Amino acid sequence: MSRIAAMAALMALAACAVEVPDSNPNSGVGFDGYDAYAAERARRDAVLEAQRRAAPIPDERAIAQDTLGVLNATSAVGGTTIAAATPPATVTSTPIAATGTQPASDPGAPLSATAIIQNNPNISDEQNFDAVSSRETIESDRERLERQREAMQVAQPEALPERPGSTGPNVVAYALSTTNLVGEQIYERSGAFNETAYRRACARFGSSDQAQSAFLASGGPKRDRRKIDPDGDGFACFWDPTPFRAARQ
Repeated sequence: MSRIAAMAALMALAACAVEVPDSNPNSGVGFDGYDAYAAERARRDAVLEAQRRAAPIPDERAIAQDTLGVLNATSAVGGTTIAAATPPATVTSTPIAATGTQPASDPGAPLSATAIIQNNPNISDEQNFDAVSSRETIESDRERLERQREAMQVAQPEALPERPGSTGPNVVAYALSTTNLVGEQIYERSGAFNETAYRRACARFGSSDQAQSAFLASGGPKRDRRKIDPDGDGFACFWDPTPFRAARQ
């Protein structure tokens, strides 16, 4: 009796068990199997590729039709209707005559660089080999160089003119007569250095050249009555003879 009860219990459990799904790797959602899915994908890709090859590729510089519609809808403001753009063609023309008119013959001939230069006198054609070679040769270049050498005039150096009305010391001549460096003491100076007094004395002059000229006129470089050469190098108020020496060299 107990054996019958046990068998009945096992049959009841088997009826309540969850069905295990099919683990077939070839099955998929919406397809009978993976092979069917791959075949469908290949067919779809082939259709899309055929459509892409059949459709014309628009020129990237052409204006889209919907854009033209918007522009033409607002053309009442400017009063101009924009036509549909066409693919740009190669710009061609014929050489323009000197009178500025274009010949009617051979309208498809390309516009040469020579024609452009001939109709614009402000542009030199020296960089155009064809234009130059048609009128210049090695012999003509040699003759032109000879003419230029004959016409060349060499300016001879002359003495500097005297400055009219100037009776003060010449700071240029003084700079060329010195050899010591700025800050190198040559002359004795007495008294303690006062930075404030030194800067106040130099501020009376409009430039260091004027200060040097006044310094030389008042006994410099040996004497420094104005207290503008405290280090005794012979140069007053930051004046530097180096630029004048360099100009002579």
